Amino acid sequence: MKELLAQRVNPDVSSALAGLFPKDPDPSAVTFAAGSPNEQLFPVKAVQAAFNTAIETQGAHLFQYQSSQGNLALRQKLVTRIAKWGQVTTKAENIVLTVGGQQGIELVAKALLDPGDDIAVEVPTYIGALAAFDLYQPHYHAVPLQADGLDLDALEATLKRYPKTKLLYTVPDYHNPTGITMSVAKRQQLVALANRYNVVILEDTPYRDLGYESAPLPAIKSFDTEGRVIFLSSFSKILMPALRTGWLVADGDILQAILKVRLASDLEATGVTHAAINAYMDANDIDQHIAHMTTHYKQQRDAMLRGLAAYFPDEATYTKPAGGFFDWVTLPQGIDADQLMYDVISPQAHVTYVPATNFYPNRDVHNALRLSFSGLAPQTIDNGMHRLGDQLKAAIHAASPVI
Repeated sequence: MKELLAQRVNPDVSSALAGLFPKDPDPSAVTFAAGSPNEQLFPVKAVQAAFNTAIETQGAHLFQYQSSQGNLALRQKLVTRIAKWGQVTTKAENIVLTVGGQQGIELVAKALLDPGDDIAVEVPTYIGALAAFDLYQPHYHAVPLQADGLDLDALEATLKRYPKTKLLYTVPDYHNPTGITMSVAKRQQLVALANRYNVVILEDTPYRDLGYESAPLPAIKSFDTEGRVIFLSSFSKILMPALRTGWLVADGDILQAILKVRLASDLEATGVTHAAINAYMDANDIDQHIAHMTTHYKQQRDAMLRGLAAYFPDEATYTKPAGGFFDWVTLPQGIDADQLMYDVISPQAHVTYVPATNFYPNRDVHNALRLSFSGLAPQTIDNGMHRLGDQLKAAIHAASPVI
């Protein structure tokens, strides 16, 4: 039946997300692969009470079809939160609740991209975004990251060379996969570039609440004067992933296009969950909960940084994230982190990570890897980093020419 399938789901081309997190049955296995929140920090009882409150308050009507944009009371809370948290001025009618941030990316791709369209993505970039964009068959243009975010000179050179570029995708806060944060100056300059070259910016920021050193920077959307920045975030990292509730902020024609494709996709996200999140926020201080989470995540981040300094080879370089869930490690040229993990490190040391190839649209970078600390206790992180560091030292030594 392959011949009946749409070209966008070519069965000979695997999804970027397929088989990403290999399972190791060994009881000593340590996985730095999945960027999952620490479930020990989930406010289970408070969310359970919130679901009960929503059902008791609204009764049978709660289970009826609701607004395609999502629960109005929750959207109004997000208006206030985004203004305080990202310096973004918007209205409830400009917010769309989505099935996690991932659906937000897919809806934007569906609304904007035709096959062959030019899009710019920072590299490395979020795997799930590539998986969503791939279905719409764009031409990717990779823009490198610097220590303070996108290389704007490289971006402008790309936009000059490909003047029909429609979309730029960026994760400016505690970037997935590198942990890098874009500077305020670059956020402002990025909007100016987008205005000059008529590009839409998709600002994906699910981690911006999870800073360990300082408050979040102003959102890129806060500098938007022409309605060309789409702001996207999620409750997955600050409450629970299984709630599958994200939100996006958009304007004008872009908002209307997103709403149109949303209706064709699923009519609406689940109103029951939206009402429960709204009830949770009525009864609880979500910022207090986030502060509790970040205290623990900072301890985990610090354990990983100590492990990198103590156990990793001198030839490796790594980022020092101020928030989020990830460190990015770059190895010497010639070291294939993908082959190394599957052939040596996973079977021998029982440690896994995500190799760099998954974060590049052309899968053409091999000597780097992403490490996630978010789901592991500090002692487990130390143990895994020691084992991983020893394996990387051995691999680099084996690859070095004998003089």
